[in-house]
Amino acid sequence: MGTPPARGFRDFRMPEVIAAPSRAWLARAEAERPVAPPRASSTVMLLREAGEGGVEVFVLRRASSMAFAAGMVAFPGGGVDPRDADPGVPWSGPTPQEWAGRLGVEEAVARELVIAAAREVFEECGVLLAGPGPHEVVADLTDPAWDRHRERLLDRSQSFGEMLTDLRLVLRTDLLALRAHWITPTCEPRRYDTWFFAARMPQGQVADARTSEAERVAWTSPADLLAEQAAGREVMLPPTQVMAEQLCDVDDLDDWLARPVPVHAVMPWPVERDTVMWMRVPVDPDGHGLPSPSPSPLPSPSFVSSGDDDAGPCPQEP
Repeated sequence: MGTPPARGFRDFRMPEVIAAPSRAWLARAEAERPVAPPRASSTVMLLREAGEGGVEVFVLRRASSMAFAAGMVAFPGGGVDPRDADPGVPWSGPTPQEWAGRLGVEEAVARELVIAAAREVFEECGVLLAGPGPHEVVADLTDPAWDRHRERLLDRSQSFGEMLTDLRLVLRTDLLALRAHWITPTCEPRRYDTWFFAARMPQGQVADARTSEAERVAWTSPADLLAEQAAGREVMLPPTQVMAEQLCDVDDLDDWLARPVPVHAVMPWPVERDTVMWMRVPVDPDGHGLPSPSPSPLPSPSFVSSGDDDAGPCPQEP
C-alpha cells in the first residue's frame, strides 16, 4: 500500500524523467542520501492582457540538452551571478532594504535576487525592465546593439550593472511583483532556492526566442498551458503548474500585480503511493506556501555562484 495523501498538502505526480531517480534516493538509508545545497535563483513571469480577457504568460520549453528540467515548460529565469551583488547598479523603485523586507532575506541578498530577475529576463528573452528615468521603460530594443549587450552578459564580459550605467538607464524594480518562493526537494541532485516574480510586459518591447536554453517559446493562456499538460503534450514541475493555476484567476492585471500575497518557502518532498512517485507540496488551497512548511526547508543558500548558469527557471521540485 502506498502512503495516503496528507491533509493540507497537494500531491503532484512526478514526470517520469525524475521518478526513477527519486525512488532510488528514497530507497537509500536516510544517512546515505546525498543532499546538495540549493543555489539562489530568480524567475519572472512576463504577463500581458489577453484579447478575450484574462492574461497570457510567456513560457519556454527548456532544451533537451539542459541539465535541469530538460524538456519542461518554465518561465524565464536562472541563478544568481556573483556580479548581481553590485551595489552600484542604477536603481529605481523599492530599495534593496524594502525588497529585503518583502523577501525575508538580508539586504545584500535581496539586491542579488532582484538584479538576477531583471538580468535573466533580458538575457533569455530580450525584455528589459529598465528605463532612462524612474517613470520610463525602454520601448525599442530592435537595434542590433542590444543583441551585443545580451551576448556580453552571457559571456560575462559585462555585468548587468555596467550595461545599465553605460546606457544611462535605471533598473525599474517597481515593475516586479513578488509571487512565491520554492525550494527544490532534497532528493534532486541539482537544487535551487527560487523566488518567483511577475511583471507586465513593457509596451513596445518584444519577447524573443534567441536563448540557447529553450527549444520553443510562446505566449499562452494559463488555461491552455494547463490543458496541454493534462493532455500529456507538455510537462511542468509543480511550481510552474501552481503559478499557472493562480494566473487563471487574474481579471485585472495591474490590480493582481499590486496585490500582496503571502510568501513562505515551499519545499516539496518525494513519496511513493500506489507504486507511483509523487511530490508532496505544502501549500494552501490557493497555492501559497504555508507559514510552517513540513518538512522545514534547508537554511538559505550561501548565494555564492558556482559559475554554472544552468539554474532552472523553476526549482525542480520544481
